[in-house]
Amino acid sequence: MTQEIKLEAEFVTLGQLLKEAGIIETGGKAKWFLRENTVLVNGKPDDRRGRKLYPEDVIEVPDNGQFIVKQQERL
Repeated sequence: MTQEIKLEAEFVTLGQLLKEAGIIETGGKAKWFLRENTVLVNGKPDDRRGRKLYPEDVIEVPDNGQFIVKQQERL
């Protein structure tokens, strides 16, 4: 099952997404998590915690699932 991560800004970083999804406790742990785990962004491995993710990007995290970035609807 794919979980949606809603964007309030133009983009979210990979480190912020990992925190938002509850995979890591703090953004500072992203560096270590990405060093030890293969995370796929749009089907390709990426270990940059500062990688900018935009709407419709798909992120796969081993043992944690798949996530898709969506733009928050504005009223």
